[in-house]
Amino acid sequence: MGGDARNWDEESYRKSILKEREIQSRTVFRTVFAPSSSQNPEYIVVGSSDGSVAPYSISSCISNHHLWFSKSGNQMNMCASSSVAEPFCLLKGHNGPAYDVKFFGDGDDSLLLSCGDDGRIQGWRWNTILNSGCHAQETDLKPVLGLVNPQHKGPWGSLSPIPENNALAVDYQGGSIFSAAGDSCAYCWDVETSQIKMVFRGHTDYLHCVVARNSSNQIITGSEDGSMRIWDCRSGKYVNIIEPKQMKSKEAFPWISCIGLDSSESWLACGSGRSLSIWNLPASECISRIETCSPTQDLVFDDNQIIAVGAEPLLSRFDLNGMTLSQIQCAPQSAFSISLHPSGVMAVGGFGGLVDVISQFGSHLCTFCCRGH
Repeated sequence: MGGDARNWDEESYRKSILKEREIQSRTVFRTVFAPSSSQNPEYIVVGSSDGSVAPYSISSCISNHHLWFSKSGNQMNMCASSSVAEPFCLLKGHNGPAYDVKFFGDGDDSLLLSCGDDGRIQGWRWNTILNSGCHAQETDLKPVLGLVNPQHKGPWGSLSPIPENNALAVDYQGGSIFSAAGDSCAYCWDVETSQIKMVFRGHTDYLHCVVARNSSNQIITGSEDGSMRIWDCRSGKYVNIIEPKQMKSKEAFPWISCIGLDSSESWLACGSGRSLSIWNLPASECISRIETCSPTQDLVFDDNQIIAVGAEPLLSRFDLNGMTLSQIQCAPQSAFSISLHPSGVMAVGGFGGLVDVISQFGSHLCTFCCRGH
C-alpha cells in the first residue's frame, strides 16, 4: 500500500536515522559511584560519547531494568522496550565525548568533575545536582568550575587546537586536579584559583591516563609513547620511567591504555595492548605479566586482586601473581570502564551506551542503556 508523500519531511527523516545510529554506537567511557553515607551505592554517574554527564539511581535501575542471555548463551541482550534508563538529571558536559568523571571530595558538598574531547574540565556541586529536581530532564545547571587547557603558540602568532583531556586524578587534601592531555602533557590545576599550578612535560606522545599517588606527593601518567612516568608534584620533574614495552613481543601494542594503584600505593598495574603487568613501586620491579585475549582498557585494584575489562564482553579478576581467578560475562561488547564501590558492587560501562551493575558475588543486579541528549 502506498503512502501519502505530500507532507514528507526529508530533513526529519535524515535526523531520525542519524539519531538511531548514534544511539546504537553510543559509548560509555567512564562510570563512577557517587559518595554516600549509605553502605550501599545509591547513584552512579556516567560520562558518554555524546558529551553528556548523567547520574542514575541504582535502585531505580534495578527495579525497572533487567537483562538476560540470548539462546546461544554467548551474548547479553537488552529488552528494547525498557532498556533506556532515565537519569536523575542530564548535564551538558562537553562538545564531543566525555572521557572521564571523578568526584573531588567524599560528601554531599563534593564536586562532580568531568573532562572531555573539548579540552575542558567542568565541575558541579553534587548537593546542587541532588537538590535540582531535574528528574530525567536535560538541565542548564551551570558548572561552578570551568577549566580549559592552554593552546600552544606557533609561528606568526598562530594557536594550536585546544588539546583534549583523556583522564583526571584528584588530590583533595592539596586542592589539586590533575589531567592527562592530548598534547603529551599532564596539568595540575588549583581548584580554588582555577589556575594551572604545574605542567608535567617529558612524554613524547598523547597521554591516556593519570593516577595520583598522594602519599608520596606524586602522580603517575601513561602515554602512547609506551611508557609510564612517575612525577614529583613539588618540582614537576619525573623521578622514574617504567617501560613495559621492553618486555613485550613485537606483536604487542606499545602504548599504556590504563593504570591503577592499590590502596597502599605500593603496587601498580597497567594495561598495554594484549597484556597487563603488575609492578612493585618501591622496588621498581615487574612482579608478573598477564597475557590477555584482547586489549585491556580499564582496571582497578580490589585489595590484593585486580579487576580488568577490555575489548571483549568479560570482566576478569586476577591475583598479583597473574593467575586468573574468575571471569564474568558482561553486557558491553567492548568495555571502557570498571568502577568498584566499597561494598564490592561493580559497574562496567562501554559500547552501546550500556552499564552493567554487578554484585560483590558476581550476579548481575541490572543492565541499562544510558539516555543521551
